[in-house]
Amino acid sequence: MDLTDTPREREFRARLRRWLAGALPGLPPKPPATDWPARRAYDLGWQRMLHDAGYAHVHWDASPTTRLIFLEETERAGAPYVGANFVGLLHAGPTIAVEGTEAQRDRWLPPILRGDEVWCQGFSEPDAGSDLAALRTRAVRDGDDYVVTGSKIWTSHAEVADWCELLVRTDPAAPRHRGITWLALPMDAPGITVRPLRTLAGSAEFAQVFLDEVRVPVANRVGDENDGWRVTMVTLSFERGTAFAGEVVACRRVLRELAHEAHANGRWDDPVLRRALGGLDAEFRALWRLTQWNVSEAGTGASVGGSGRGGGGIPGVGGSVFKLRYSHARQRLYDTAAEVLGPAGRLDLDRPWTHDRLSSLSYTIAAGTSQIQRTIVAERILGLPKGR
Repeated sequence: MDLTDTPREREFRARLRRWLAGALPGLPPKPPATDWPARRAYDLGWQRMLHDAGYAHVHWDASPTTRLIFLEETERAGAPYVGANFVGLLHAGPTIAVEGTEAQRDRWLPPILRGDEVWCQGFSEPDAGSDLAALRTRAVRDGDDYVVTGSKIWTSHAEVADWCELLVRTDPAAPRHRGITWLALPMDAPGITVRPLRTLAGSAEFAQVFLDEVRVPVANRVGDENDGWRVTMVTLSFERGTAFAGEVVACRRVLRELAHEAHANGRWDDPVLRRALGGLDAEFRALWRLTQWNVSEAGTGASVGGSGRGGGGIPGVGGSVFKLRYSHARQRLYDTAAEVLGPAGRLDLDRPWTHDRLSSLSYTIAAGTSQIQRTIVAERILGLPKGR
């Protein structure tokens, strides 16, 4: 893995810096975290700017080094993150690019890149917990449609989404990991009810979705019927392997800000706090190297935007190692932020660190719990026997 900038990549970095310097001052103020319709408009407006400037493709069809340069430079400049476009750009889009038909790629990928459509993720269910294979949302074939009944929970951005990457059970008699199918669900279809869920931080980026005999065209199936578990593993590989790359860069920036704050308020004189900050610096440096490895691995073989089904561009199980370490490191980062801020700062909801600390509590659950990641590492990397 050689991630040294080539002359072409150095030119890309310089050109991106110039564009960011000109584009960012013209952005409108960021809407409140609780106003997701306004956040959708803001996030998609930024995505459209990236598209029009020729940078929207970077997450999919660029070399690993170019992708990392983009993440480094946009975060360094304080550019908006993908926000409401997260599921489409980093989960559903790459999955459709690898597993979808040519017609599906032509229909769904350009609107994601242009910032025209938002996707949400309909995987988890109220009675399944972390056991994704226990899903019970049912899809019954009726001519050219599937009729879907059930419910999903923790559905990211459902209240502002146009499409949902939806897992359904199409063969209830099959073993748990079989009989599952991956569908693209139009969120304006009759029979869908969205109930927002307010988080500890006060925002409502998650929802419970109820599906009452919702008709989904068979043409919206990605992959074969009853092969959804394999397609889902592709989605989760992107979610755990490369989707958090930008957040690692953001955490390293937060760490630098914490050190500056500690110098300013006198907390730097505490040797225990200094050791905690130093340990976090080492942890996030290591996580960035692991990110580079995962992004490089995802960039081998066919590009994500290519037409093959051969698995090129799909991250490997190293994503589970990353997800496990990153989730806990992020929590320690914001626990340390609370120590730097002191008692008054910990209760100041106007400080972004306070909101980030509350949201960090979910990271050991979101995108696969830490227990699930430990099982994957044990079985697929260490070769340990499966638990009963």
